[in-house]
Amino acid sequence: MKQVFIFLFFSACMFGASAQDSIRVNLLNQYKQQVADATIDVNNVKYTSGKDGSVSILAAGNDSITITKEGYSVQRASVNEIRQGKEVLMNKEFSWTDLLTPMFYILYGGIWLLLIIIFAETGLFIGFFFPGDSLLFVAGILSTPLVDSISLNTGNDFFNLLIISGMCIIAGVLGNTVGYMTGRKVGPAMFNWKDRLLFKKKYLYQAKDFYEKHGGGAIVFARFLPFIRTFAPIVAGIVNMDKKKFSFYNIIGCIAWVTSMLFIGHYLNAFTKQQFGLDLEKHLEIIVIGIVLVTTAPVFIKLFFGKKKTQPST
Repeated sequence: MKQVFIFLFFSACMFGASAQDSIRVNLLNQYKQQVADATIDVNNVKYTSGKDGSVSILAAGNDSITITKEGYSVQRASVNEIRQGKEVLMNKEFSWTDLLTPMFYILYGGIWLLLIIIFAETGLFIGFFFPGDSLLFVAGILSTPLVDSISLNTGNDFFNLLIISGMCIIAGVLGNTVGYMTGRKVGPAMFNWKDRLLFKKKYLYQAKDFYEKHGGGAIVFARFLPFIRTFAPIVAGIVNMDKKKFSFYNIIGCIAWVTSMLFIGHYLNAFTKQQFGLDLEKHLEIIVIGIVLVTTAPVFIKLFFGKKKTQPST
């Protein structure tokens, strides 16, 4: 009789260990993007993740899975971890297209790279190369890890956003100031420069037209317009705009731009999570495209449908 109980006990244990359950696997990369078309291998049985980066598999608790996809490092995970609701994080190998992903700068450069880019948009005249608006929007969504990285987390979302806003405003004001001083010193000569990879003369003329139309307010409005904001402070320097007047519009414009992007990003994400269960952090590529379209539309409308001015011959 004793042998029978021992046999039944071990049989139950073996059955429990080998019993397979249907388990949902969710795949994300380091940019919080869903990983579609990845191959999940469970005991030589292969599954493929869908467009939403998820797939249902049959696996036992002691099984491990291997996940592969071209352009990604091989990832292994245990079924027990997945059962606990953990998402499987896959490491996407670097490609040049990552430079167009705001999350790339946030992830690998943190708040310091964010500040450098905000400064460079107007201080180094290469703003059209960086996604400034979308970077600030994403920074609002990721405000907590950003303040964590510099050990300034207050435990309050509003104050965390104020800390990031203050740092970004300082960087933006300094960048515009450098652009203004450059305009006063060498601005007129820039109209004779040849086009380069990081300098397009047509944007300088567009900024000049924009300034002539809106005056000092152009410094504020230009903050929300890619390309134009890069050269607006230079034009202000070229036309010898009063320093105090420029500083006033510079600070007001930078406060409006930084705080609106950061706070909208953070609280819109909180709203969509609460009301619709939608985490914007997992759909950043769509958001970035939307921001780029909205912010660049006025520029392209002016470029293609506005009345063209004849540029002086060089």
